[in-house]
Amino acid sequence: MSNSIKDYRKMVEEPWGRMFYDLIYRQLNIEDDKRKKILDFGAGFCITSSHYAKRHDVTAVEPNEEMYSMRFPGDYNLITEGIDYLKNIDDNSFDFVFCHNVLEYTDDKENILKELLRVLKPGGTLSIIKHNLYGRVMGSAVLSDNPSAALDLLSDDNTENSMFGSRSVYDNKYLIDLFEGGAVLKKTYGIRAFFGLSSNNEIKYTDEWYQKMLKLENKASEIDEFVKIAFFNHLIFNKSI
Repeated sequence: MSNSIKDYRKMVEEPWGRMFYDLIYRQLNIEDDKRKKILDFGAGFCITSSHYAKRHDVTAVEPNEEMYSMRFPGDYNLITEGIDYLKNIDDNSFDFVFCHNVLEYTDDKENILKELLRVLKPGGTLSIIKHNLYGRVMGSAVLSDNPSAALDLLSDDNTENSMFGSRSVYDNKYLIDLFEGGAVLKKTYGIRAFFGLSSNNEIKYTDEWYQKMLKLENKASEIDEFVKIAFFNHLIFNKSI
């Protein structure tokens, strides 16, 4: 098992890792009055699956053995496959479909997205979280003190290396255009406009910092100017009826 995957697993339980998920849960705002059918495609360590499996029926799809071997426990159905599993699912099967930080690492975006939309019920919600180019430029230039990497990101290539391989940062418009006629963009949120830019990790272990930063990030996540420079964008689509 690679050290980078192990380090990433530890990071998600740090304050700056937990805040990412706390913001997702607030933005999704899934009501618990009725059990929903949820598909978490590319579930990783199954953190989101574990959270929602307490009150909903969750299918977590994750083919990477290194990741699912360190998964968070929970009453969800783990599928250790990828797009081939989706092809065996009936149309209109899920109320919610999640695809979080997955599409940057595949050359098969279009087929995956079409399958995710197909298995979503009419009126259902598709949640896509993706790296945002300008947020990554901010992170490279400010947090990493690496203007060369920031300049590279602003080139025509827009690719970089990561622990999961080559990562391609694609534009939000790609999703909007692909789903035209099949799904409508309901909302675009920002995630991590501020909390990833400070290298002072000591203060992040205090409850006061966490609660105030979470409130700030939550408010900024709906302000267009901050959405444009956030490290991640969270796009929420509703499937057309």
